[in-house]
Amino acid sequence: MKYRTLSGLLALSLLFGCSSSEEVVPDIPAAELYSEAQDALRSGNWFSAVEKLEALDSRYPFGAYSEQVQLDLIYAYYKNNDLPLGLATIERFIRLNPTHDKIDWVLYMRGLTYMAQDRSWMHDLFNTDRSDRDPEPAKSAFADFKRLLQRYPNSPYAADAKERMVALKNRLANYDLATADFYLRREAWIAAINRCQEIQKTYPDTIAAKESLNIQLEAYKQLGIKEAIQRTEELIRLNPL
Repeated sequence: MKYRTLSGLLALSLLFGCSSSEEVVPDIPAAELYSEAQDALRSGNWFSAVEKLEALDSRYPFGAYSEQVQLDLIYAYYKNNDLPLGLATIERFIRLNPTHDKIDWVLYMRGLTYMAQDRSWMHDLFNTDRSDRDPEPAKSAFADFKRLLQRYPNSPYAADAKERMVALKNRLANYDLATADFYLRREAWIAAINRCQEIQKTYPDTIAAKESLNIQLEAYKQLGIKEAIQRTEELIRLNPL
């Protein structure tokens, strides 16, 4: 009996919770709601900003504030760590507004959003090296920043995008280095060599490219390929860490 009472109270509280959440954003004129959303953005109240902007977006999808609301949502989602929603909003905006004068910013924000997906606050907190984690978000971020630089070289976001590409390049090179080391430990000598050579070709100006020479050398030694051993030792001499 006691269990049923508690269950009933829980269900009732959930019902009231759901009904009250529908009234979080009052039904007020678009201009007033937009002004409140801007106040929330300026104060850094990202959760409130998202709620108000989402209400605007759903209630007035073709209103006077439509495009700016979507742009604000992209930023608010990013700051509130609602990354999948941010990416979905970016895709929709680009599809509907391919020639918008802020497309460079939208590309920049998509790169930032992918970078945020690649980052874990736990890893940041404990300074954990996770070079072996899935690199797809980093690859997508790198591609977006590269696209930004190619299409909009004079964009105010180009310089920052270029700097971020350096960090992403090192991140991707370190992932390939971790993979090459994995192959080496598994005694997959050819696979280790191939991955090392890919690093040297794709990311030649990274520390990982230099470190890959040592893995490559060990793999060649295990295979007993003397000419390749000598060539790799010379490369190590010419490219000290």
